[in-house]
Amino acid sequence: MKVIAVSGTKNTGKTTLVTRIVAELTSRGFSVGTIKHTHHTFDLEGKDTWKHREAGAEIVVGSGDETFLTVNKNMDLDQLLSMVKFIKNLDFVVLESFKRCNYAKIATSDIEDEFIITRVNALEMNEDDVKPIVNLIEERSYGILQNLDCKKCGFENCTEFAKAVVKGEVKQGTECKTESDEILLRVDDRIIPMNFFVQDFVKNAVIGMIKSLKTEEFGVGEGKKIELLIRDKN
Repeated sequence: MKVIAVSGTKNTGKTTLVTRIVAELTSRGFSVGTIKHTHHTFDLEGKDTWKHREAGAEIVVGSGDETFLTVNKNMDLDQLLSMVKFIKNLDFVVLESFKRCNYAKIATSDIEDEFIITRVNALEMNEDDVKPIVNLIEERSYGILQNLDCKKCGFENCTEFAKAVVKGEVKQGTECKTESDEILLRVDDRIIPMNFFVQDFVKNAVIGMIKSLKTEEFGVGEGKKIELLIRDKN
């Protein structure tokens, strides 16, 4: 799951650029999600779900043709990416704003950052201008950094690897060697990085225990996705 941020000052066309990037990535067959940083609340005053929150509900879920969820607390980017990956492992997540994040960025203003892969005037772009930008996104964005500094990628640490990807010094298709699409461990809403040995150990141990259960009696098929939640009450 690669992450790309569209960052810049206010009224510089960030939302317009995000929508064009999402449309182009989708047209290329990728699955895409977005996360927008905002200083406003999402619910509308007077609506039923707003009344639920005003009454004291910490989590409000709206269910219908679509499903939405509001949580009565601020979540940082690591928590949000962890939640998105837990729900669905997308090909790309496009961020709007998040100027301080350590992910590849498209700048829409004169902000300075060592993770910027290109700078554009989003207010004067047309639809065709987004194609070379998305080419860059495919080549120079990367997934959630594991921060293991395992050196398996050939770089001294994860940050140096990320900077090299942004500069185009890493071949296309090269990913973090320890980022896994098969196993995800979250503790207190944080993704816990694991090397290959630990990944295999945890995966095989859990699958082995579950295979000893008669899961078919509960309508379970092949068990393609396994979720285990432990709440420590100590």
